[in-house]
Amino acid sequence: MRHLIITAFTLLAFSIQAQATQVDIVTSQGTIRVDLNEQAAPKTVANFLRYVDEGFYDNTIFHRVIRGFMIQGGGFTKDMERKSTHKAVAYEGDNGLANNRGTLAMARTQDPNSATSQFFINQVDNSFLNHGARGGAGYTVFGNVVTGMEVIDNIAVTDTRNLGPFQNVPSTPIMIESITRVE
Repeated sequence: MRHLIITAFTLLAFSIQAQATQVDIVTSQGTIRVDLNEQAAPKTVANFLRYVDEGFYDNTIFHRVIRGFMIQGGGFTKDMERKSTHKAVAYEGDNGLANNRGTLAMARTQDPNSATSQFFINQVDNSFLNHGARGGAGYTVFGNVVTGMEVIDNIAVTDTRNLGPFQNVPSTPIMIESITRVE
């Protein structure tokens, strides 16, 4: 009986641990569901969920779209106004996760510890963005698309243009209507 109880607790702990936090990224092109990897990137996931819970991403855009590479959003309104963000999150790109097709990663400047709200979704495998690939810090992967890759592929082939100092901006805004936790 004791063995049975221990086994039951082990299975319960495993099932709780195995259930990742999921979010729905609702866009003007469709919905993308993502599993967040809190074990591999706890600070990054907490940072992202803070923005999600605040409704920060509502009515922002994918402002940088490069076919055969990635789609980036989470920082600008459709008028290309940059949104105010919280303090940057510490780099967690050495977590063993790779910038493969369908992964969610943090955008940042040259400083590995500069990621705030902006994220990108890899349309293809981008191993050159991984930790150590170019002799240093990469880009922190913190989630994986579970449904909606066709949405990403459709966004990635949209026509783009230069707009002031910005390149690869969709000619017609691609809205992030909301990002919410899946209950």
